[in-house]
Amino acid sequence: MRSQQDEIVDFTAAEAVLRIERTSLRVQQPATTPEMVSLAVGEPDFATPPRIIKAAADALANGLTHYSPQLGEKPLLLALAKLVSAQSGAEVGPGEILVTHGGTGGLSAAILSIVNPGDRVVIPDPTYSLYADLVNMAGGVCVPVPCKENLHWDLAALEQAMQGARLFVFCNPSNPTGIVHTREEIEALGEIVKASDTLVVADEAYSDLVFTDQPFTSALEVESFRGRTLYCQTFSKSYAMTGWRIGYLAGPARMIAAAARVHNSVNSSVNTAVQYAALTAIEECAQDVREMHKVYAERRELMIAGLNAIPGLTLSNPEGAFYCFPSYSAPVSSVEMVGILRGFGIAVRPGSEFGAAGESHIRLSYAASKELIAEGLERLKRGLASLS
Repeated sequence: MRSQQDEIVDFTAAEAVLRIERTSLRVQQPATTPEMVSLAVGEPDFATPPRIIKAAADALANGLTHYSPQLGEKPLLLALAKLVSAQSGAEVGPGEILVTHGGTGGLSAAILSIVNPGDRVVIPDPTYSLYADLVNMAGGVCVPVPCKENLHWDLAALEQAMQGARLFVFCNPSNPTGIVHTREEIEALGEIVKASDTLVVADEAYSDLVFTDQPFTSALEVESFRGRTLYCQTFSKSYAMTGWRIGYLAGPARMIAAAARVHNSVNSSVNTAVQYAALTAIEECAQDVREMHKVYAERRELMIAGLNAIPGLTLSNPEGAFYCFPSYSAPVSSVEMVGILRGFGIAVRPGSEFGAAGESHIRLSYAASKELIAEGLERLKRGLASLS
């Protein structure tokens, strides 16, 4: 019998795929073995709160198993509009919210609905690597702008890069650095994008995971972002719902309509039961979020203390998300460093995955138990000592 492989025609992937393959910095690490301590994954280790699970089960039992409206279920849209209105101080109208297949679905719909071939798209460096992949898929040109040594934005460099740019994409709090940008930084950025007439995608997936003594400043709160910004949010991090694949976009109706065209062409609507689970998350699970935040804060202190005690590492204080992004002094690339550390039984992410400015850094996640963090830090210390 001939196999399917024998009969396949000569195939070359589409240019959009080839562009990503040529340019992507994203690293697929080997599977983590049971003996390995993984501090590499950006995923909460908490179970989804039981009330959310029950809401999905109830929705299924009540027959909510059919196609959803393209923008989302009306009760969830109304709840999200109320939430965004409260954050922004401006009324959110019909057509200004789109429920998406996770934050990734939202980012994909946003960027692919904005970027034309040849458009310049400014991104901080280092930053979440998916942004560049999506820009390259659209045929745009990424313009990475290195952050300052303390991993905050270089606003002067951003202002210069933004001239003639179509789009600026950022995350706050930052993946991978854990930096939380201040109100002053956000307001200064708003003035820059307004003066340069640049569109914005503001990814605030970690906005509930902030550990500073100052209130978090969302792009939603700043007047100069209005009318030009798609706000991207997800239920994955705050509510430990990564596998549920639900998020949302908020923004001007014309921008949402364009994003919805992409999202509906690629994904169609989000499944109905999950939307009712998300509604329960918003309405009933604030205490669950606070309890997880408390545990993350304790883990953060443990990881910061441990990293600061390891010779050869320098840590800019992480203020949010659940990441630390220390630099190291050893003369090896970050990809090589990851391989060396795997030999000592610890998995981390290479800083270069997040941009050229991330080289000589590693990203560690404290979305893991205290016991795993403590053991991982010991293994990290031994691995770095082997390079001395």
